[in-house]
Amino acid sequence: MGNSDLIQLQQGDSPFSTHAEKSFTLPARFYLDEDIYRREMKAIFERSWWYAGHASQVARTGEYLTTTIDQQSIFVVRGRDNNLRAFYNVCQHRGHELVAGSGKANLIVCPYHAWSYDLDGSLVGARNTENMAGFNKCEFALKPVQAEVFCGMVFINLDMTASSLSQQTGNLENEIRQYCPDVDNLAFAQRDTYHVASNWKVMMDNFLECYHCHTAHKDFVDLVDMKSYRSTVHGIYSSHISNAANSTDNSAYSFEKGDVDFGYAGWFLWPNLTLWAYPGEANLSVLQMIPDGVEKTIEYQDWFVPDGRVSAQLAEAMDYQKITLQPEDIGLCESVQRGLKSNGYNQGRFVVDSERSELSEHAVHHFQRMVADALGAELS
Repeated sequence: MGNSDLIQLQQGDSPFSTHAEKSFTLPARFYLDEDIYRREMKAIFERSWWYAGHASQVARTGEYLTTTIDQQSIFVVRGRDNNLRAFYNVCQHRGHELVAGSGKANLIVCPYHAWSYDLDGSLVGARNTENMAGFNKCEFALKPVQAEVFCGMVFINLDMTASSLSQQTGNLENEIRQYCPDVDNLAFAQRDTYHVASNWKVMMDNFLECYHCHTAHKDFVDLVDMKSYRSTVHGIYSSHISNAANSTDNSAYSFEKGDVDFGYAGWFLWPNLTLWAYPGEANLSVLQMIPDGVEKTIEYQDWFVPDGRVSAQLAEAMDYQKITLQPEDIGLCESVQRGLKSNGYNQGRFVVDSERSELSEHAVHHFQRMVADALGAELS
């Protein structure tokens, strides 16, 4: 952004420091202001890698899925050459959306005037244009966006100049494979959807610390060894990992030690994705916080399990997440969003210790600093 677009401190704001130990949190208006929200859509979401689905959902030629980044609808499709491609989901004739949801097609046919596109995005049929002077089908191919498969997950990026996700994430793939070695054998099983009355960043802040776990998540604390829980920040991601609990008998869900027996592993991936691996049978899930307005978030939790078949043990883990842990977190985040409107609050302090213990909020600071940097905010 140019200097005129910088978001600056206002009277009464305390400094947001590059050092987590010294820093105040982002001012409340970052979670309430419509202008800041619109800036985020352009500066963050139209320039970052976005989770779209799982490769198992588009495994066969012609299978497609759709996703939406703010007002930009995108579809991902498996080509005849077995490559995945992503395109803006809009007909090049009069702008009608081409596909919805997910499905399988031999050609992508616009439901408005039946212009048809091959799976590589090229225009192959446009009725009544055969004798039109100067009409060239090559000029009306679908507009592409970047697509990449990462640990079985499909990501897209509207920025065609952005470096690959694998380059940006450094050692993340190795970490995921270390804690979930069967990741290549996992397939999509189900999606759980939640509607939350809070800003998307409140949801991210909440995931990025376990300072609240002892008071708000008694079953989760029983599931993992909290004394070993550590958050480690890296470029565009952070790791949140604990050792195995002393016993597999806990109040969250029952399991036997198996493919994932280290305890719990979670990751944050910029800007709005969290990944989870629960102890027990091989599993991985993603929880995506999708902005739906300044004070609304849609959460998608997609579960990946061996061959897409949910065992009794994994069903219990999934029920724990849906019935217990998610409602607990949603209640916390909605209360925070209401509190951010209070005349009695603007900023707090990050609670950070030198040991970076399970009670430290340094990973929240890492995320909030990325937000501030992306927006060109002058906050200290």
